Amino acid sequence: MNTAIIYESKHHGNTKKLVDAIARTHEVTLIDALTDGARDLSGYDLIGFASGVYGGKFGKGVLKYAQNHLPADKPVFLLYTCGSPRGSYTAAIGEIVRKKGSRVIGEYGCPGFDTFGPFKLVGGIAKGHPNAAETDGAAAFFDALPVRKQEPRE
Repeated sequence: MNTAIIYESKHHGNTKKLVDAIARTHEVTLIDALTDGARDLSGYDLIGFASGVYGGKFGKGVLKYAQNHLPADKPVFLLYTCGSPRGSYTAAIGEIVRKKGSRVIGEYGCPGFDTFGPFKLVGGIAKGHPNAAETDGAAAFFDALPVRKQEPRE
């Protein structure tokens, strides 16, 4: 299954750790929403969007990439890291996916080291995250996606 993961990982590389964990064992195309140019996503069977959480939602780069480049009728999965997990932060990206005629088939979120705003004054929150168990959890989540039939790399 031909898979692309569009990600935004600005501050501490938290989200990049999740997508790298998947890429270590699976053949996926990683697309940095902030630095890679626009790509035609129509040839991918499965598309992931991954981001840190900024103001309660995915980063602007990922949201814009989804809005401008997500084709219709694609299965989509979501990955995110956040300083303080208090529920899901996928409403905005989920709405874009639905409006584009695609569907979210799963989401995975975990804590990520956060030093934004007032958290910087106390040295940050969620120190040490994502940890190995959480990055392994992202890879296990990917393996369990209902439409994924791709064999792991050897």
